[in-house]
Amino acid sequence: MFSKETYIRRRQQLKEKLKSGLLLFLGNDECGMNYADNTYHFRQDSTFLYFFGSDYAGLAAIIDIDEDREIIFGDELTIDSIIWMGIQPTIREKSERVGIRETLPMSELKNYLDRAAAKGQPIHYLPPYRGDHKLWLSELLGKQPAELATGSSVSFIRAVVDLRNYKDAEEIIQIEEAINTSVEMHVTAMRTVRPGIKESEVAAAVTEVAMRQGGNLSFPVIATINGQTLHNHCHSNVLKEGQLFLLDAGAENTMHYAGDLTSTMPVSTHFTERQKTVYDINLRAYRTAVAALRPGITFREVHMMAVTEICKGMKELGLLKGDPAEAANLGAYALFMPHGLGHMMGLDVHDMENLGEVYVGYDGEPKSTQFGFKSLRLARKLEPGFVFTIEPGIYFIPELIDKWRAEKQFTDFICYDKLDAWKDFGGIRNEEDYLITPDGARHLGNHKPCSTEEIEAERNR
Repeated sequence: MFSKETYIRRRQQLKEKLKSGLLLFLGNDECGMNYADNTYHFRQDSTFLYFFGSDYAGLAAIIDIDEDREIIFGDELTIDSIIWMGIQPTIREKSERVGIRETLPMSELKNYLDRAAAKGQPIHYLPPYRGDHKLWLSELLGKQPAELATGSSVSFIRAVVDLRNYKDAEEIIQIEEAINTSVEMHVTAMRTVRPGIKESEVAAAVTEVAMRQGGNLSFPVIATINGQTLHNHCHSNVLKEGQLFLLDAGAENTMHYAGDLTSTMPVSTHFTERQKTVYDINLRAYRTAVAALRPGITFREVHMMAVTEICKGMKELGLLKGDPAEAANLGAYALFMPHGLGHMMGLDVHDMENLGEVYVGYDGEPKSTQFGFKSLRLARKLEPGFVFTIEPGIYFIPELIDKWRAEKQFTDFICYDKLDAWKDFGGIRNEEDYLITPDGARHLGNHKPCSTEEIEAERNR
């Protein structure tokens, strides 16, 4: 945990933004995996962590701005809980660590909310993203679950986003710790990959690194020879000579801050010439994006610079024709890179995605619905304190190629007759994490091998 002063300051800033009303925070609880006592790994809600710091199940909180009260609700452990799960601090002890002195049993939460509703006090809550929270909110507020999404407080969402989007110095320390562990995970993969082993063996090796540091994974590991499948969590394939292996993996540190990196490496000791050519085009796009990072530029502009560079590279390979910038602007790039260039990162690997990309990454402006552009999670003007990923990729997705060819999409730009020879290529992605500073941008964490020469050096250790 941070010092209690950090949490007191954060709650005060939140109250100043909202000025009135009652703010309701639901912490996460244990959740049964296949029966009640066999639970999934517990992970506290990130907004609850940000304002209340308590990494325990079964808590809720209220900030009553009008009554100037901050209350944590929860129940003390029973002897059965202590026998099975061990002792914990009391609710009061947990609360005092973050500067809150008032605590109440969980049974009092609904009574408090009922009294607030009876006197017409606005009750602000965030969009629920868990089924148990939907049911809990439904009971607490007397609303049908279907009503809850439209009833969440936009002013509350925006106030939380306006605080959590700007990382301070003590948060950067935590994020860099997570990234450094993530770098170790990727170097481990580069030294582990070889013909004859399963993807699952590489996934196990990098997971061990994350857990050995006392934290966990920031998201399920993507470790695959099928890099053209963007979120491939199947780890059953055996690696073979000549293939590419893509690892998208990150660590979550003990404070629950995330790292997120992607590397692409040869299963053999060296890239083939064709693999190296495509990899270097993608690296050019990555470096173009990084060179453009600064306060005031929009992330959409940076995205367009990166995908224009990819279009230039595809033209060099004879797979595109015409003006690369025009092809990028119209969306033809999405055949080769159907996702966005990056996303915010912090306590969540996709920071605050549960609150809505339109607020986190677009500052309330509408998103495009066009294929490719609709997957751009971050587009807003960059400001000091923003932490995000840069992750261009180049993919040859046979099903997408066939679909676009059948629909005659972007025939002025795409050389479909040349693409059949590339359908077995797979995909390449490189990803690292950056902080916007007052005068530019800073790469976060230790250096990850990125060039083909650096990766081959790790592969040959």
